Order: sequence, then structure tokens, then C-alpha cells
Amino acid sequence: MLTATLVLTLMGLILGGLLGLASRAFASNDDNPLVKEVESMLPGSQCGQCGLPGCGPAAEAIVNGTAAVTCCPPGGRALAESLAKKLDIDISTLGAAAVPQLAVINAEQCTGCTRCYKACPTDAIVGASKQLHSVISAACTGCSQCVAACPEDCISLQAETLSLTTWHWHKPEAA
Repeated sequence: MLTATLVLTLMGLILGGLLGLASRAFASNDDNPLVKEVESMLPGSQCGQCGLPGCGPAAEAIVNGTAAVTCCPPGGRALAESLAKKLDIDISTLGAAAVPQLAVINAEQCTGCTRCYKACPTDAIVGASKQLHSVISAACTGCSQCVAACPEDCISLQAETLSLTTWHWHKPEAA
């Protein structure tokens, strides 16, 4: 019994060491540090509202120029402006930033089936079984997974209401 334990421990240490060496030997050196910087600026919610599978691919697409700096609705105008400044892009040529979408539950149609809050990746929906559910707008990323999961079609995505943090003054055009 002791011999088997020692042999398995020794095998684990040797194979772990070999895996560590292999990861260093075959490491990819083509990682762009700018992509990592842009990815750290993105919200990191992996919501997919930009049309890409997550914030990593979105950062790569923004740096490569295949996606606009205004493609991230949860980041809003402030993120678009900081990305444009980082990448030295004139944001006025890109048009308006995408409007963040938030889930809204129609109280009259909700039966409390709990499928929506099980599907929500950010736990933005609260409620109990056979009770009315509600959305915590500060946690909602607008990923629309709850909309797809709802059998009653009582959840819809609506544009985020204007507040002091989301409102943007549109500069008047020069005469």
C-alpha cells in the first residue's frame, strides 16, 4: 500500500513537471499586449451583445479593426471614448455607441417558472418558484439568455433608461 502511494505520488510529480516544461517550451509568443489592455478595459461580463462570444474575442476584434470601439453596449459611451483614446481613433466618425439593453419582466404574464433566473449568468433575476420575478438592473448585462429561456414570453429587452451616468450631451454641429 505504501509503495503504491509513493509510486503514484512520484508519477504525479514527474508528469506535472513535464507538463510545466512543455507549457513553457510551446508557449505562444504572439500575444499582443494591446489586446490584453483592451480586454481589461471591457466589462468582462461575456454577455455577447457585441456579436462576439466574449470580451476576449471582442478585444481582439477591436484591436484588429474588425469591430468598432462602439460595439460594447454595457460599456456605453464612456468605454467607447476611452477605447478610442487608447487606440488613437476619432470617435466622431464612428457614429453613436450601441445602447445598453436591460431585461424587463411583464408582471402580468410571469408565472414564476424559475427558468429565467436559472439561465441568467449574472444572477440579475430574483424571485421564487410560482412567484413574480424581477430584474436587478445594475447586474443585468442584456445578454438575452433569460428571454430565450422564458416559456411565457414575458421578458423583453429594452434600452437602458437615462441617468446621470448614462446621459450624454450631444455637441451642436458647427455652423
